[in-house]
Amino acid sequence: MKDLLPIRNKSLTVWIGLALVGVALILLPLALSQIGTAWVRITNLAILFVLLALGLNIVVGFAGLLDLGYIAFYAVGAYVYALLASPHFNLHLPFWVILPIAAAVACFFGVILGAPTLKLRGDYLAIVTL
Repeated sequence: MKDLLPIRNKSLTVWIGLALVGVALILLPLALSQIGTAWVRITNLAILFVLLALGLNIVVGFAGLLDLGYIAFYAVGAYVYALLASPHFNLHLPFWVILPIAAAVACFFGVILGAPTLKLRGDYLAIVTL
């Protein structure tokens, strides 16, 4: 019976913490709109770098592979998005249409490069993905 009490308190603490984070996320744009829009660019770049670091952590940290070219697939997706969103081609596709197309093209290039390199490890994988 004594063991259940800390679990309930911990669960309540987690819910209170999530509620506070939710309220902060709702009020944050209202507060930051008073100081300009430079924070949007800074936040976007921070999230971008976090995503890139997470990708590197998965490939090198969890998988243990020295893959130096994983960022190329991110670049392919960004390039496809830039081409499809560009006003020079007069496509004018919405964001939610371009996003899966860019991800699919990046995935296609990942499969093309990944299939021949499945059995490579260590320095050989680093050389191929360089």
